[in-house]
Amino acid sequence: MPNPEIDIDLDEFRGILAEALAEGGTQPLLRLTDEEIAVLDPESLSECVAPTPRIAELSGQEREWVYATALRSLVSREAVEVANIEELDAVLRAAEARREARETPAEGTDPGSRPSGIDLDLRITPEVSLVLTLRRTAARALAVEQHTSSGRTHLLVYVHADDLHLVERVTSGGLHMFTLAASAQDAADMALLFVDPFEVAAKDGPVQHLTPEQISQENVGRALGEAIDNALVVGQTVLLADTPGPLLTTYATDQALWTVYVEKPHALTGIEARPVGKNTLRALITKLISPS
Repeated sequence: MPNPEIDIDLDEFRGILAEALAEGGTQPLLRLTDEEIAVLDPESLSECVAPTPRIAELSGQEREWVYATALRSLVSREAVEVANIEELDAVLRAAEARREARETPAEGTDPGSRPSGIDLDLRITPEVSLVLTLRRTAARALAVEQHTSSGRTHLLVYVHADDLHLVERVTSGGLHMFTLAASAQDAADMALLFVDPFEVAAKDGPVQHLTPEQISQENVGRALGEAIDNALVVGQTVLLADTPGPLLTTYATDQALWTVYVEKPHALTGIEARPVGKNTLRALITKLISPS
């Protein structure tokens, strides 16, 4: 099956969405699992920037089983319609039989493919097509990685226009939650809560200029050093585009939030560190999303 697409001029399509957002504002769309995305758009596992942590943990045998289950879930939720439903039933029964028998997938089965055996005729709902299209066609994207004691999670902001952003949050268990954001400010607010979930960004402090040598030697001063050592949430935010964007690292302790802002990759200057308040943090993230 070809990659899901919306049969409309992309600029026209973006304009229609922007008008809808102007009326309804930022709004949640849907949730998909790693396995469901693999069934709907298998090429995106290697071509999209969003991670699929659950898929990475599975063996080839396990993937065949979970893909069959994911397809069943998509059909039951009416996210997709399968025209050749009888063939689908046969594939699901075969996959279940292999699981119960603890057999490996048939020889020649690609562990990263959909359940093997037939060419499924999938008809995808407009909402699902919308998500799959927007996450593939953005000119630039903001990638946010959150580190805590519980593991690593991700948030992606796909920038299509000043009034059209797709926000994708990916949990460590491989659940993808999609939201349409009507402005860079709305998208920034979601990213802000992601890097500062306990809302400890209280007030701005003095700017401290650093060099790459100070960072590599961990000679960053007592206050920043303590923030790094005691951080409960560490965030790394970078703009992905044709020209590499700035890098913003955040360290949230139980009392404050520090930022380390690197203006350009490998630059000898332009590295600034400071504690920040909520408004300053929002402004930094908004500037990354909409630099113009």
